[in-house]
Amino acid sequence: MRRHKICVLVPTYNNGGTIRDVIAGILDFCADVIVVNDGSTDETECILESFNDSVNIITHSENKGKGHALRSGFMEAARLGYEYAITIDSDGQHYPEDIPSFVRTIVENPGALIIGERDLSNADINGKSSFANKFSNFWFHLQTGRRLKDTQTGFRAYPLRKLHGMSLLTSRYEAELELLVFASWHGTKIIPIPIAVYYPPQSERVSHFRPALDFTRISILNTILCFAAILYGIPARIYNSFTQHRIFNKEFRLFTRKRGEKLDAAVTLCRIFRSIYGFSFFTFMATAVFSPFASIYFLKGKNSDRKKLRFHKMVRWGCELTTRNYPGARTTYENPSNEDFNRPALVICNHQSHLDLPLLIAMHPKLVFLTNDWVWNSPVFGNIIHHADFLPVSEGIENIMPRLRKLKENGYSIVIFPEGTRSPDSRVMRFHQGAFLLAKELDLDILPLVLHGAGHFLPKGSFLFRKGKLTLRIMQRTGNRELEELPFRKQASYFRSLIKNEYERLVRKNEDAEYFRSLVLYKYAYRGWSIVSRCKKELKKAFDHADIINCRNFGKVRIINGGIGVFPLLYALVNKDAEVFSYIEDAEDFRIASDTPTLPSNLHFIHAVWNNDFGNEKDFDKTITL
Repeated sequence: MRRHKICVLVPTYNNGGTIRDVIAGILDFCADVIVVNDGSTDETECILESFNDSVNIITHSENKGKGHALRSGFMEAARLGYEYAITIDSDGQHYPEDIPSFVRTIVENPGALIIGERDLSNADINGKSSFANKFSNFWFHLQTGRRLKDTQTGFRAYPLRKLHGMSLLTSRYEAELELLVFASWHGTKIIPIPIAVYYPPQSERVSHFRPALDFTRISILNTILCFAAILYGIPARIYNSFTQHRIFNKEFRLFTRKRGEKLDAAVTLCRIFRSIYGFSFFTFMATAVFSPFASIYFLKGKNSDRKKLRFHKMVRWGCELTTRNYPGARTTYENPSNEDFNRPALVICNHQSHLDLPLLIAMHPKLVFLTNDWVWNSPVFGNIIHHADFLPVSEGIENIMPRLRKLKENGYSIVIFPEGTRSPDSRVMRFHQGAFLLAKELDLDILPLVLHGAGHFLPKGSFLFRKGKLTLRIMQRTGNRELEELPFRKQASYFRSLIKNEYERLVRKNEDAEYFRSLVLYKYAYRGWSIVSRCKKELKKAFDHADIINCRNFGKVRIINGGIGVFPLLYALVNKDAEVFSYIEDAEDFRIASDTPTLPSNLHFIHAVWNNDFGNEKDFDKTITL
């Protein structure tokens, strides 16, 4: 309770028969207690003196009413630095054992007003009290548009920073209804929780309720509040709906799901426009420019080797132009070994995306590809690759071998993707042995390439671009003679390990917080206005501490106060070798974070309320408190 700055407030007036037991019971759960003695004339003051060392006592010289007592208690609690005050009546009808339920609900719902909801169906309650509660419930619904089953209970938890209308508060019982009405008008979340209630026999009860006078006063007050609801309450609720982002606050499933299943990243309007632009540009260049040009270019004259090379150079130029126009992407070519492709080689590369082909073609004009039937028969660029000497694998190595030898003699390198297919998560899959058989038959060096980022920019199964950084790294070539002693299976395993290790190096180099910024936004997009707004704010704060995210931690990492999961998600994406445990107190925040689609396997969200829910610090290699 002290960690969350919670105190217990007890207003009392002439409850000398019960106040001792009430305070003693509260002290079993809370050491921070404020008692407001509202001008008691019985033995209450003497009893309170015995608690002078245990509780903070405020004494009114005369009875001013419960509303005034609450206001005095709230002001004192705020002065002492508390943020929440749990109010409990002093007549013994409330059980201090319910205090932990209030504490838990406060922690799970920061800033909410928590109201205890009594089950009065079997309670020995007189007709006047029952009518007063129903009467109050009716007026509250009329004035706020929402329903509560028990607006008369005095067992509540008030967020002191969100108390409204204090200067207008009346002095007696109706003040508690006013506080609820003002809270609702100002957009404060009101959460009812079940509580136990004890009603002593009618003969033992102490009541300060004056039916005729109090009902008259309450009726006049509620009439005024109804007019105030029209003039102030309804406009205030509308205003707070906008400022607190409570409108448009549901998931737009059209953008976040496909056939009911959550998408890894939401379909945003920017992604749609970028993808339309990117594919339209590529399709236009292929169908309206290069395909007709290819048909005309090879229609007349002799198809000489020089003519073929000019065409390859033009195709390379077109792909270079296309890759430069991938919207939202930046492409980098790394060539540390200064490879010039002057000597033919068998070029092998990991397969990531539909974009791999133009990325590699843009690298050098003297490259030909072994393609699958889907690429070979493409209505968009099929005519181009036919004239560019690409060959379909489905024809069989024996049938295409003579053409491959001819291409090698003319100085062309052969490009093949040994994986044969792409993995959904861009990891390097098992290499087939056929590529290395081809290298031996053609007596070609093997030149490995590593591609990173294309599978994130345009994931498998998607035709919508994200944002990203694409990197193609040219590695050191290996002479065919160096491998002739190794069986093809071992060669496949060796080059897979080589490419996989280099790919992981690029992951560590490129995949920082900035790399995953857009992906995190896409995971929260269209899940409601308030969620998107929270995501942007938490993302901004996360980048204020980007050095912590990019530090590449290992082992077990504990993140306390994880919000709606933005920082922990970004941290887990960057630090793939760390097991990240994010502890979230707010129940709604925990639901939002846990509901995020396709969370990385190394990220674990944990709902934590009590101190021992947060684990032992010694069990973690690093603790980050947000």
